[in-house]
Amino acid sequence: MAAKRLRDDPDKESEPSEEKQMRRLPSFSTVIKEAMMAKSLNNFFFALEPLLRRVVKEEVERGVIHSMRSFQRSTPMQIEAAAESSSFKLTFNKQLSLPIFTGSKIDDIESKPLQIVVVDVHTGEVPLSTLSSPLKVEVVVLDGDFPSGDQEDWTGAEFQNNIVKERTGKRPLLTGDVNVTLRDGAASISDLCFTDNSSWIRSRHFRIGARVVPGSHNAPRIREAITEPFMVKDHRGELYKKHYPPALGDEVWRLERIGKDGAFHKKLSAVNINTVQDFLKLLAVDPHRLRSVRTRPHSSSRQVLFSLTDASALMDQILGVGMSDRMWEGTVAHAKTCEVGDKRYVHRAPQCSLVFNAVCEVVEIISDDMTLTLQSLSKPQRAYVNLLVREAHQNWDSLEDADAFFDQSIVAANVQMQQSEIEPFPWHEVEENAIEYQLEDYEIPDPAQPSF
Repeated sequence: MAAKRLRDDPDKESEPSEEKQMRRLPSFSTVIKEAMMAKSLNNFFFALEPLLRRVVKEEVERGVIHSMRSFQRSTPMQIEAAAESSSFKLTFNKQLSLPIFTGSKIDDIESKPLQIVVVDVHTGEVPLSTLSSPLKVEVVVLDGDFPSGDQEDWTGAEFQNNIVKERTGKRPLLTGDVNVTLRDGAASISDLCFTDNSSWIRSRHFRIGARVVPGSHNAPRIREAITEPFMVKDHRGELYKKHYPPALGDEVWRLERIGKDGAFHKKLSAVNINTVQDFLKLLAVDPHRLRSVRTRPHSSSRQVLFSLTDASALMDQILGVGMSDRMWEGTVAHAKTCEVGDKRYVHRAPQCSLVFNAVCEVVEIISDDMTLTLQSLSKPQRAYVNLLVREAHQNWDSLEDADAFFDQSIVAANVQMQQSEIEPFPWHEVEENAIEYQLEDYEIPDPAQPSF
C-alpha cells in the first residue's frame, strides 16, 4: 500500500509564504508613477485656482451690480406709480367693430361712433361733480402687446413708450378726430381711420389708446383708455370681405363659402341669383333646386346607389355636389342671419290671396276677408298654396304692395257691411289635425282648385 501523505503543519499553512509577501509589496516603478501623478494633479489644481477665483469674482460682481441697478430702477417706478395713482380712468364705451381695414371708418360694435368716457375706477360711474372743466384727450395707436400679461395698470411713461408711430415716409398712422374734448365726462369720435396695416410690427396687432393731453390737466392723473388688440388689414381685403349680418341687397358672394367670381358664384349668377335676397327666396320656395343634402345609404354590395331620377335631380341642382354638406350648412346659416325687414307683398289668386315677406315666405293667407294660417289648412289646401307660392316667386316683380292691398280691402269690407246684414269675417271649417306645412314635401294634386 502506498504510504499515506503526512499532514502539513497547520501553523505553517496559516503563515503567508515569503513569495506572497513579496507580491503584495508595490514595486518601485509603481511608487514613482503614483508620486508623479499626485504631483501633476497638484500642479493642475494650482494652475486652475486663479482662473476659478477670477470667474467666481466676476459673476458675483455682475450679480451685485445687476441687483443694485434693478433696485435703483424699480424704486423710482414704484414712487412714480404711487404718485400717479388715480381714482379716475378713461374708457371706451363699447368694443370696436371688427375687422378693421385701412381707410375705413372705425365704429363700435353697434356701428356707431366710438365714445370715450371718464369713470370712477371703483364705481364705474361718470364723476360729473368732480369734472369741473372739459378735458382735452388725444387718441393714439399702441402696440398690441401692451400691457404685458394680465397687467391692469401702468404708468404714464409706460403708456408713452408703447405708442406706435407711422413708418418712415408714411402718412400719420391714425387720421381723423385724434384730438377731442370731453364735456360732461364723454366725447364721441365720429371720424377715425388707419392709413397703414399692422403687419409690420412684431405683434402684428394694434390697440387704440386715449389719454389726457400731457400738460393740459393739473389735477391727479387720469388713467389712459385702451381697446382690445386687433389686426388692421389692407383696404383691398375689404373688397372681398363677408358681411355680418348680410343685407338683402348684398351680392350673393358676400355669403360664406361663396367666393367672388368663384365656381359657386358663377353658377348662381347663371340662373339670375345675384343677391342675398334672390338666394333666400329660392331657399324658401325650392331649396332642393339650390342644393339637396343627401345621405348615402348603407350597402354591402357597393352597387350604384342613385337611380336615373336621382342623377337627373343632382344635375338640376344649381350648386351641385361640389358644395359639401358642411359648406352648404355654413352658407345657409349665414344667409338666415339677414334682416328681412317689415316689407310685405301680396299675390292674388281666385280662392285666396297670399301675403309674403321680402324672401318669399308666406306670412298670411287671406280668404273672404279672413286671415288663415298655414297650419290651419287641409292637405289639399296647403298643396294649392304651394302652387301659388311658386307662381308668386316666378312673378315676383308683379306682386302688389301690401299696404295698398290692405287699404283696398278695408274699403271693400266697409261697403259690403253697409250693403248686407251678415256678420263679417266668418270662420271657415278646415280639416282637423292638418299636417305641418313644408314646401319641399308638397305634391301638387288635381288642378281643380280646393275651396277655402
